[in-house]
Amino acid sequence: MNLYPYFHIDPMIEQAADRAMAEASGALARIDANTDYNQQKMLAAFIENRVSESHFAASTGYGYDDRGRETLDRVFAQALGAEDALVRHNFVSGTHALTVALFGVLRPGDTMLCVTGTPYDTLQGVIGRGKDGTLTDDAFNPGEYCGSLKEFGVHYRQVELTPAGKPDLAAIEAALQPGIRMVYLQRSRGYSLRPSLFVEEIGEIAELAHRKAPGCIVMVDNCYGEFVQRDEPVSHGADLMAGSLIKNPGGGIAPTGGYIAGRKDLVEQCAYRLTTPGLGREVGCTLGNNRELFMGAFQAPHVTGEALKTAVFTAALFQQFGYEVTPRWEEPRADIIQTVLLRNKEALIAFCQGMQKGAPVDSFVTPEPWDMPGYDCPVIMAAGAFTLGASIELSADAPLRAPWAAWMQGGLHFHSGRLGAMLAAQSMLDCKILGK
Repeated sequence: MNLYPYFHIDPMIEQAADRAMAEASGALARIDANTDYNQQKMLAAFIENRVSESHFAASTGYGYDDRGRETLDRVFAQALGAEDALVRHNFVSGTHALTVALFGVLRPGDTMLCVTGTPYDTLQGVIGRGKDGTLTDDAFNPGEYCGSLKEFGVHYRQVELTPAGKPDLAAIEAALQPGIRMVYLQRSRGYSLRPSLFVEEIGEIAELAHRKAPGCIVMVDNCYGEFVQRDEPVSHGADLMAGSLIKNPGGGIAPTGGYIAGRKDLVEQCAYRLTTPGLGREVGCTLGNNRELFMGAFQAPHVTGEALKTAVFTAALFQQFGYEVTPRWEEPRADIIQTVLLRNKEALIAFCQGMQKGAPVDSFVTPEPWDMPGYDCPVIMAAGAFTLGASIELSADAPLRAPWAAWMQGGLHFHSGRLGAMLAAQSMLDCKILGK
């Protein structure tokens, strides 16, 4: 029986996929068990906050007394284990949500200590770091001013990761001192090969930070990590975290947006930065977006589980072809990202182009590397998504530089996500570079 009647899949790849499924069956079952737990948690948040159809109504103008907006904040807070949350469609990206949080709680003269090495590319301009890693007034136009944290007098320091890519607890302890206002962690690996952080590791760093720098704020970039484990960073000592709704917590339905969650007093400060001091979260119309944000939140645990299964299968499949992958299929996961080291530029491009062929949108498009704003080299992105840039939908992207690794993530459901990985292998086979 032909299992793939609508696609050209070489029998060799089909057989490798069968072996990958058999090999990874235990890991897939563990993901399903976590998904079951997180979906129950989300359902309980909806029920206990009495979500009703009236919460989907649109508001305009100032958005006073928008019951849907207020209830959505409470649902997110409960599902994420936070005291409070700020969930808005007008966060334009995860970086925007992080920026609002940083400017919301940091003041001139404060010190921000990043303990997970260099943050993600798009945060460099927010901090005020140049392409060479030095602090400048503007990350992309040195000598000009763009309103970075540096321009506002916020000091930045960072602690490098160990050679194994893990937080260096000894170096962190040495860098911590009373008066440091923020200890910042990036949970996901970004465009690096270092392991992503588990909430237990974040908890260990948070305990150390609060002990060595009393009164500091432990903040986490939680992008790609929501609903991967049973708890979130704020349940393990983090004070504040932020992320994007076109990643895990939007469930593939939210068309845009982001969230900030954590301690109630800190979330309130962030709300004053998002709108105006004195008004904060009391204003901001929802323009009919509530229904999609509620529905996305409800779907988020399930969709995150499907993305995780797609990642595990991709790892198992490409290990069959002799490629180094991180994480390996059998390893526990702290986010949805799967990295495949493809050894050369040609294989990297073929992988991404094959992934695009498995997309429901723009499958006929051939992605090519290009100079993308916020990055220091050409980037190739495969993303045939219903929502532009939604990396909870199946996507693969990479900067065109050594070690020629593709960062794959997402998959609204495992059935098509698995097929996308197989088509990536088929594209490489067609180019006669699979396994080379």
